[in-house]
Amino acid sequence: MGFVESILERVQLLHLNILFLLGIALFGGIIGGRLFQKMKIPQVVGYIIIGLCLGESGLGIVSQEIITRLQPFNYFALGIIGFMVGGELKAQVFRKYGKQMMTILFCEGIAPFIFVSLLIGLGGGILFHDFRLSFSLGLLFGAIASATDPATTTEVLREYKTRGPLTRTIFSIVALDDGLALLLFVISSSVAGVLIGSNNEGLLKAFIVPFYEIFGAVLIGIFNAAILTKVLRKYKEEGRLLAFSIGTVLFVCGLALAIHVDMLLAAMTLGVVVTNFTPRKSKDVFKLVEGVTPPIFVLFFVLVGAKLNLRHMAPVTFFLVGLYLLGTASGKVFGSRFGAVISRSPKSVKKYLAYSMFPQAGIAIGLSILAAQYFPGNIGNIMVIVITATTFISQVVGPPLTKFSLNKAKEVGLNITEDDLVDTTKVSEAMDANPPVLFNDMHFSDILSIFSKTNNLYYPVVDRDKKLLGIITVDSIRNIFMESGLNDLLLAVDLMETARISAEADSSLATLQDLFNSYNLECIPIVDSQKILKGFIEKRMLNRFISTKILELQRQADVLESI
Repeated sequence: MGFVESILERVQLLHLNILFLLGIALFGGIIGGRLFQKMKIPQVVGYIIIGLCLGESGLGIVSQEIITRLQPFNYFALGIIGFMVGGELKAQVFRKYGKQMMTILFCEGIAPFIFVSLLIGLGGGILFHDFRLSFSLGLLFGAIASATDPATTTEVLREYKTRGPLTRTIFSIVALDDGLALLLFVISSSVAGVLIGSNNEGLLKAFIVPFYEIFGAVLIGIFNAAILTKVLRKYKEEGRLLAFSIGTVLFVCGLALAIHVDMLLAAMTLGVVVTNFTPRKSKDVFKLVEGVTPPIFVLFFVLVGAKLNLRHMAPVTFFLVGLYLLGTASGKVFGSRFGAVISRSPKSVKKYLAYSMFPQAGIAIGLSILAAQYFPGNIGNIMVIVITATTFISQVVGPPLTKFSLNKAKEVGLNITEDDLVDTTKVSEAMDANPPVLFNDMHFSDILSIFSKTNNLYYPVVDRDKKLLGIITVDSIRNIFMESGLNDLLLAVDLMETARISAEADSSLATLQDLFNSYNLECIPIVDSQKILKGFIEKRMLNRFISTKILELQRQADVLESI
């Protein structure tokens, strides 16, 4: 009995330990992301750096054993990311820009494949004195170089609320180029196996495996999306919609892993079908899912950083890392630019797309591990170490470059929703800083004169020091004018209602909206700490301000399409 109790205590301690480490990872990631954000660096870099500090490359708090135990969580996070990315791929966009996107996809994927294959093939041949081995490595590295990490890239797009032709193209490319990378990798692994004499299955595998993994994933996504769309049409409760959506993502990921097809592609297909077959309902669904993703994404990127082990770096590894980065960067730049030019893409896509294609993570590391299984020994070990190192570099350098390209393309902040706008805008930006003011000792005839010259419905009443006293409405004046015969004897102080609620200029529009709704108000005076009037805002003015701002951002995004 004592032995069983001992085992149970150890299991409980292990569970507590993992929960404790998850708490550290989440809290540390949020702090790190915020610090990097203050330095004008995308938050995702902070998450990864914190993970690196917690992992075996740093303090060793998060061990490889724990990372292995948490692998299902990583799969879940990738599935959510794939689902959200798929939700951005709408049929009308593909009908209009599909040919353009496929051209860019092919060019930006094939160019780094060729560049990296040649650089490592030739450079490795000089280093190893074995061109068969070096070109085998080159082909495998080249296939991996064609992939782009959708998680890191889309996190930057989400953080900076981007919208426009460059954002649309980035979403499409990162959603599709993993499939191209997988196809290139399977073909390259077969050719590499023939070159070094370790592949007895021939080139037939090169054509069977990618079709199975890609089309199997697509079929899983479509089948489950058909079920989910029927469920979404039936239910309206937010809780149920969220539960069904996340449950479907989990099921898709689990099924894809069970039958060995591309999990990320299956999740993306799910998102694509849902967003196109239930366009109205899917907006609510994706908004609900997005609301629960921040802690999931933080933990995911912290664990990505913790997984990177950079301690086993030999001189030959640095050489291959340099060749891989040079080939990938030059290939992405050349391929993206060439594809954008021949597809006649907007100017911003031609100039800046390449800078958004550098981050690599899940698919790159996964393919390197797969290569280590196909080619045990030196080739496999070298690939895992090199891709781990280059992944770290691309994860640190990639997000700032993506942010740079989006800033240059002037697409940052164009995808702001009404909620985003009211949360980030100060009252001082929306209020009327010079409203028509009524003084407390002003006669009725003077009040009427001001009414005739302005279109306001509500007027603040102040004393001669501009201290707020109350509010007069046009309706109240109309009633008094009709009922009273003593109009000439009335002063503003006699006609006003006491201003029960006021706001300060540096508070947010969200606070102002809460006041309007909570107290059923139509106007709110804006004052300082001494109750001195600084401005005035009516509810109708606030609604007009928000609508106008949203339309302006939409127009800016539309203008970018024509450049």
